Amino acid sequence: MNRPIVILVFVVLLIVGGIGFYVISRPKPETVRRSVATAPAPVVVPPPAPAPAPVEAPRPARRAAAPASAAGPPLAEATPPPDLVTLHVDSDVPGAQVFVDRQFVGAAPLTTTDIKPGTHQINVSAPGYDQYAQSVDITPGPRDLMIRFKEVKLDAKADVIHKHGIGSCRGTLVATPQGLRYDTTNKSDAFAVPLTNLETFEVSYLEKNLRGNLNGGKQNNFTDPMGNAANLFVVQRDVDEARQRLLKGDQPAAS
Repeated sequence: MNRPIVILVFVVLLIVGGIGFYVISRPKPETVRRSVATAPAPVVVPPPAPAPAPVEAPRPARRAAAPASAAGPPLAEATPPPDLVTLHVDSDVPGAQVFVDRQFVGAAPLTTTDIKPGTHQINVSAPGYDQYAQSVDITPGPRDLMIRFKEVKLDAKADVIHKHGIGSCRGTLVATPQGLRYDTTNKSDAFAVPLTNLETFEVSYLEKNLRGNLNGGKQNNFTDPMGNAANLFVVQRDVDEARQRLLKGDQPAAS
């Protein structure tokens, strides 16, 4: 045989033999399928989670600086209007009724800014006491009024003629919370006595005189220089009212 033909035959035999060996040694499909089905699934271990990064506490936001105003300080620090009046009224009798210019404002203690500067009529009343009534000049700014109903106030006087057993003298009868006194140029006839020591003190319109046991239990007789008992009555009325309040326990106002 020719040598090239031998070589070709030999190569063909090798190829055929290799194909046959592959077919014989190839695993059957069921065996492969079974081995795949029964093979345990690989265990996947997840990687460890990274440690959380530290959280930084939020920093407080900086307040923007308020721009300087050419018009003046901020509203919170603005000064009150120049004509603003702040009137505060209190009383030693809680709940006393307060009137300004005959308009009811409220019960003491109270504070109001609804008043304009100027002169105002202030009236304050409490049950069982004389009404406080006064014209008050109020200027801009704070103004405090303390109404003391429980203080005994008395300022009464009358020109009189003091009749003696023999003769008479002329002088002034003056009544204050501290007492009743008779002022005269005749020093030996002048006297003063506390209101609570008065035994009697009354006016006779018929005789137009004022009588009372004033000076050490002595009877005193006063008449009006003009022969009018009206002024004597006013003194007697005010003295008797103040005396009753002092006996009740109210305190005399400072002189």
